[in-house]
Amino acid sequence: MVTVALPDIWVYALRLPHDPRAARVARTTVRAALNGHGMSEVLDSVELLTSELVTNAYLHAKGPASLRLTALGEGRLRVAVWDSHPYIPAPFAKPPGDSVPPGSVGAVGGRGLFLVQELADSWGGWSLGSGLLDRAAGKLLWFEVGGRAAV
Repeated sequence: MVTVALPDIWVYALRLPHDPRAARVARTTVRAALNGHGMSEVLDSVELLTSELVTNAYLHAKGPASLRLTALGEGRLRVAVWDSHPYIPAPFAKPPGDSVPPGSVGAVGGRGLFLVQELADSWGGWSLGSGLLDRAAGKLLWFEVGGRAAV
């Protein structure tokens, strides 16, 4: 009998429509991928942070978004969300110096990016242009969790 071991490094990519249900689709995808690869120890935080980034993409960009899950080996996972809006918010602009204060107690929103800086091991963002002449316009925000921290 042959035993097959799952690879330690893998990638999943998903294109998300500009739809209020996109965050739910992203959470379901994250849950299935991480459970399938035995990464349940980071599932709750990854699901929450992914949902926050995809929700922000829906709220602040006018077009579709993309989700990319990348297992980097040694238990590390990078989650990246692309959207068409070029603005890179704190804390993604200059981690770890650029930070977001916690949201006020009565606020309806404004806690998602604070959660990223509190729960993720590292994070960052890249502007991809304004889209006037660029085909790849917008931004890419990412965070990493789990395993040994990247140097």
